[in-house]
Amino acid sequence: MPVTLLGAAEIRALAADLDVTPTKKLGQNFVHDANTVRRIVQAAAVAPGERVVEVGPGLGSLTLAILETGAAVTAVEIDHRLAARLPRTAAEHGVPDGALTVVDADALRITSLEGDPTVLVANLPYNVSVPVLLHLLETFPGLQRAVVMVQAEVGERLAAPPGSKVYGSPSVKAAWYGSWRVAGTVSRQVFWPVPNVDSILVAFTRDARPRGSEALRRRTFQIVDAAFGQRRKMLRQALAAVLGGTSAAATAVLERAGIAPTLRGEQLGIDDFVAIARTSR
Repeated sequence: MPVTLLGAAEIRALAADLDVTPTKKLGQNFVHDANTVRRIVQAAAVAPGERVVEVGPGLGSLTLAILETGAAVTAVEIDHRLAARLPRTAAEHGVPDGALTVVDADALRITSLEGDPTVLVANLPYNVSVPVLLHLLETFPGLQRAVVMVQAEVGERLAAPPGSKVYGSPSVKAAWYGSWRVAGTVSRQVFWPVPNVDSILVAFTRDARPRGSEALRRRTFQIVDAAFGQRRKMLRQALAAVLGGTSAAATAVLERAGIAPTLRGEQLGIDDFVAIARTSR
């Protein structure tokens, strides 16, 4: 029996049955358009037999579209009512036994996932999208690619290159793990309730080789935070506190790393920040 998707009327009926009112606190905006969820799954190139992790499945619109491909899904849901109802919804829509695993938990706190998923597909809550992404990519190195729907401003920042107006700390930290690109736009009208912000799809591909150890990552992120914490200042000033305590000490480290001390953080790519971190250890 083929897997069938949720329609707009059924989504509202499910929410009413569960006494669920979408909340801004949890960033809940449910997608009710079948074409949109299929487009997300297609952008992620989900294949039969793959294990996919989904964060914030909600009522199951995107979940069913992933399962429709023949992939297996581990869905992480923080809302207890939604987590409890999702397996029943899946069964009613033709999902075979064993294809869906629901984890009733906060995605920011999970440290293990059944089946070692290789793909992340999600409609991420706007208020925690960057922390969730960074946590998952760090905790689960087996995640090789992702397509996530996020607030347009957040997605553009994740995919921004050095020198861009929206390039910042999230851009650099995300780049530690691999490459990012904008994979499409999403109309506000496919959500219930209709959000006050635009959404886009962002695609991720993990680098073939890790950039370095966990200690190097922490040191790099510390330097990134310092650089963008005072982004209008030159690096020799912005990084003084973390590179020896004085502007002169920071200048010496930067010069050894091959980075001009008069640059600003927004002009550096991830490899530049890693070079500084390696030199300063």
